[in-house]
Amino acid sequence: MAQLPKTNDLGFFEIRLESIGGLGANLAGKMLAESGVVGSGFNGVSFSSYGSEKKGSPVKAHIRFCDTNADIRDTTPVERPHIVGIFHENLSKTINVVSGIYADSIVLVNSARTPEELKEKMKLVGGTVAVIDATGIALEEKNRANMAMLGALFRLCDFLDAEHMRGVIRKSLEKKYPQAVEPALRTFQRGYDEVQFRTFELPEGVEMPLPKRWDIPVLGYETQPIGGVVINPGNSILKDLSISRSGMMPHFDDDKCIHCAACDTACPDFCFVWEEQPDKKGRPQMFLQGIDYQYCKGCLKCVTACPTEALSSERETDGYGEEHRVPHRFNLVQA
Repeated sequence: MAQLPKTNDLGFFEIRLESIGGLGANLAGKMLAESGVVGSGFNGVSFSSYGSEKKGSPVKAHIRFCDTNADIRDTTPVERPHIVGIFHENLSKTINVVSGIYADSIVLVNSARTPEELKEKMKLVGGTVAVIDATGIALEEKNRANMAMLGALFRLCDFLDAEHMRGVIRKSLEKKYPQAVEPALRTFQRGYDEVQFRTFELPEGVEMPLPKRWDIPVLGYETQPIGGVVINPGNSILKDLSISRSGMMPHFDDDKCIHCAACDTACPDFCFVWEEQPDKKGRPQMFLQGIDYQYCKGCLKCVTACPTEALSSERETDGYGEEHRVPHRFNLVQA
């Protein structure tokens, strides 16, 4: 029988998946738990936590395993994970995705960056960083990024039976989506084969930071201003939807644009920046200046609406949005 490599004080090996709605972390967590219970003989549980059930919103999936002689009576969120699977690297902009990890925890990231770059970006002081370009694999195989992430997770969790997982994938898809079975299996295998990882030793005298609860607001009955004044109200001007993009984004070609505003009509998030200028005859007309990628969630409705192919769907590369962003010029806020 397989043995868990390590456990916490309660006897659990814990995994936390950090994702956004639409990338399949909830399903991946369920399949991972099923394989551990049915395929490897552990006791296990899987559950997810999220707000609005909406594509692009933050999602967490929690998985616990323990030996069969122990019972799982704990369904609280995983705060001290042995493995963290981050399905979208830009989540680290707004969420502390590595909260609570141990010095020997593994952080798996869907990214095309190197482990060294991710260690700096996520401000890790130690641990093992594993990297898999799950989005790139999914686009090439015409499948979902969660299958590539599952493959990488099984490479890191060598106490789980990868062959049994292939059977779970086949069983889950073959009835409703038989055409998706082989692409899913190829994506899973590539995730298993292509994951790269590197261990960073904890510097001498440095301790891992304690976990910070993600679901407790900063302001409470002891810390809120007198009178309960809301000092930082929600504001659509300040929102950043870049963490919602799942691999693709619109590319703007100014030479092909006829400034018809079909893109602006289709866009749900006020991404396009316009400026009034004189046309060839000196008449005032609105001209499209570019895209404010801070508000772009990658829905690509603008690409479908564009009649001249001035907008095209392209794979998002690191830094492209920041480099090509044309910011809105709001009177009330300085970006």
